[in-house]
Amino acid sequence: MRAAWYDRPGPARDVLVVGELPDPAPGAGEALVRVAASGVNPSDHKRRSSVAPTRRCVPHSDGAGTVVATGDGVERDWIGRRVWLWNAVNRHGYGVSEPGESGTAAELVAIPVDHLAALPDTVGFDVGACLGVPAFTAYAAVLGDGPVDGATILVQGGAGSVGEVAVQLAVQAGATVLATVSSPSKAERARAAGAHHVIDYRTTDVRTAVRDHAPGGVDRVVEVDFAANVHTDTEVLAPYGTIASYSSTSNPEPVVPYFALQLKGATLRTIQVFTMPADQRARAVGHIGTALAAGTLVPSIAAVFGLDDIAAAHEAAENRPEGNVIVEPGMRG
Repeated sequence: MRAAWYDRPGPARDVLVVGELPDPAPGAGEALVRVAASGVNPSDHKRRSSVAPTRRCVPHSDGAGTVVATGDGVERDWIGRRVWLWNAVNRHGYGVSEPGESGTAAELVAIPVDHLAALPDTVGFDVGACLGVPAFTAYAAVLGDGPVDGATILVQGGAGSVGEVAVQLAVQAGATVLATVSSPSKAERARAAGAHHVIDYRTTDVRTAVRDHAPGGVDRVVEVDFAANVHTDTEVLAPYGTIASYSSTSNPEPVVPYFALQLKGATLRTIQVFTMPADQRARAVGHIGTALAAGTLVPSIAAVFGLDDIAAAHEAAENRPEGNVIVEPGMRG
């Protein structure tokens, strides 16, 4: 099969190689998927740039395609099914590489069958490859600890790959949604996702804007960069509200205003989807599947690349695109 891989961390064009590798065979409990589309997440390009692999690494956790074979213990009626998949790599936590793991930046991937879900016929493979990390993260941040009907939710970064899905899920669940963005075009994306109020933080004071729309504060913040926004989040949070944070890119060791949070009785939740508990994963898969079938979960796609252009795909993903970046292993230049 054709695949992309790297043997050492570094810039995409310096370390990513495209070539032929042996076709994988599905082991016990696994299915073999012909990959139609492979998603490039921030976790993928960050791992490639900074985490030294213990063995050759075919990147990318997420993808979509068609099951073409099954291993021992897996029903053969899986064969021919359209599926979306997750945790092709990072199955045991971010950056953890186990023998037998191989990502979706390849024509074929062998993966445990419990990492597959049906992809509706009405949903394209490219969209299926946008799910995985972004959709599970959004679900966990918005709905992972209970219903939000009637709540007011602030989604920081409401036009990002996670933020866009978080807006869609929150609106569908009955919440009033405020979203922050960094440009007029991203504002349009957040509105298209269903956000009731959109705040361009480059031109508007977020605290003032949130108070205008939610004088009593917001019940929940879905946070893209905890270190950058924790003081704003704390100020606009309603009493006994929740901050659900899935990243802290600007500073991995942020200073936390503990007493300000304590005085509000605030809950701080951190989101980790690679090792999501099985029961929560099952609920998320069911919820995502229902939304996909209904056409109410529609991730945006910024760019699609062939496998030969995977370095360009990683560079595009690193430059904060307005939508998801996809690699199609079968695409020829």
